[in-house]
Amino acid sequence: MNAASTKEDILIWLLKHDSQWAFDNLYRMYAHRLLAFAMEYCHHCETAEEIVEDTFIWIWTHRHEIRQEKTLFNLVFIKARHLLINAYRATLNSPRFEDYVDYADRLSTENHGSQIDYDYFMRVIRKGLDQLPPTQRRVIELSRFEHKSVKEIAVLMELTEQTVRNQLSLGLKQLMTYVTQAGYGVFTLLLLNS
Repeated sequence: MNAASTKEDILIWLLKHDSQWAFDNLYRMYAHRLLAFAMEYCHHCETAEEIVEDTFIWIWTHRHEIRQEKTLFNLVFIKARHLLINAYRATLNSPRFEDYVDYADRLSTENHGSQIDYDYFMRVIRKGLDQLPPTQRRVIELSRFEHKSVKEIAVLMELTEQTVRNQLSLGLKQLMTYVTQAGYGVFTLLLLNS
């Protein structure tokens, strides 16, 4: 057993016994690495900082459930990954980012050096949206990126609800075709089902 794991074991034991000092030390040990990890996926400083905060809030509230034989390092990163996925589900109203993370993880283990860049993927989505008629593009943006309901979109755009549904369906199908042609076929069903 090395010194770092011994130190972590002691800190976990103290944390399980409600030590704020141990919590602060664990935070100092992992927060900067966790922030870098979150930034790698979300590329947004505020969101990454919230992920770090929420992870450590979760660690504190679940401190009595942490198993001593588990490394906190793994637990922290697993929890952060779940929070990242939830953040993007909330933002994009779809599991698209979860599948991106899973797909990127698979690629990085199977084929080192060919990890898909999420920013590039989102640029593909934006390019696809730019090729749609303005009404379809706006309906998709309001629905998928701003979480507006069909009813809210209808009021905002002064359209009937059925027109909104039609424009959303047509736009998503065209966007799906574009994304598939760009080589992101694994995500096309998610565009339709989100």
